[in-house]
Amino acid sequence: MPEHKYRFNPQTLNFERIRLTAWQKTKRVLLMLLPGLVVGLLGVFLIYQFMDSPKEANLRRENQHLQLQFELLNKQLEEVQGVLTDVQRRDDNIYRVIFEADPIPASMRQAGVGGVNRYRDLEGFASSDLVIDTRKRLDQLSRKLVVQSRSFDEVAQLVMRKKELLASIPAIQPIPNEDLTMMASGFGMRIHPIHKIPKFHAGMDFTAKTGTEIHATGDGRVTYADYGTNGYGMHVVIDHGFDYETLYAHLSELKVRVGQRVKRGDVIGLVGNTGLSAGPHLHYEVRRKGEPVDPANYYFNDLNAEEYARLVELSRNAGQSLD
Repeated sequence: MPEHKYRFNPQTLNFERIRLTAWQKTKRVLLMLLPGLVVGLLGVFLIYQFMDSPKEANLRRENQHLQLQFELLNKQLEEVQGVLTDVQRRDDNIYRVIFEADPIPASMRQAGVGGVNRYRDLEGFASSDLVIDTRKRLDQLSRKLVVQSRSFDEVAQLVMRKKELLASIPAIQPIPNEDLTMMASGFGMRIHPIHKIPKFHAGMDFTAKTGTEIHATGDGRVTYADYGTNGYGMHVVIDHGFDYETLYAHLSELKVRVGQRVKRGDVIGLVGNTGLSAGPHLHYEVRRKGEPVDPANYYFNDLNAEEYARLVELSRNAGQSLD
């Protein structure tokens, strides 16, 4: 039986039973429970503050595992980048050189991308720096692979045209050795025979008798066959494709016409003395991308090593050209 509480009423001089309202009873219960509730909440706070829940511990382990995987991925990216760099080097210095193609510009190989921040959605997280760095490296590697793939497509096309390329490159002397009287002048600075001043000689001079046959040094199409007022006299220009042109000057007679297709070895004209010339000879030029290059580097189909060395020596020792 619950114990009842009483209080003295001085007016009635009697002890009256104390009766509590429902609210008063509730407040008393809450006051009694409050210390325990505070202690409990404090304990829960401390536990969650300094100790991981099973779910948090599992997530933390997963994050550590993912971070380790990102680090391993970055190491693999470094290895792939090294392999790609080696492939690019071979492409520029071997494959493209073999097929007479220019190297891919470094700016194109870097394949940079400007503009807006493409990684904004990855910012604001604990591992954002690692994730963004990995994503950037992957994107850059992907772009470089695209450039390299296109380069190999181009090289593959050059492989298919290699037979045509080999037939088109100027690779023989325009006048055979047995028809030459001497090798008069080579490529470089020479004394002009008429003006008597040092002047750049853009080709090689082959002295031969008037009427000696002149041969096309590679397959191509005749783009000029006429008498010119530029000092070349009667001359022929052949476009061989692949950025190569050859010029044959001071002819006495033409054997081809503009637009005609010729093969290596075809007779295109006869030696003469037309234009600014000091005697019967052939002035022969090889042009690569519109710029004159030393023809002596293009006789690999016509001369053995000894003959080639003698030709280079004669061309370099000649002090005066014939045109």
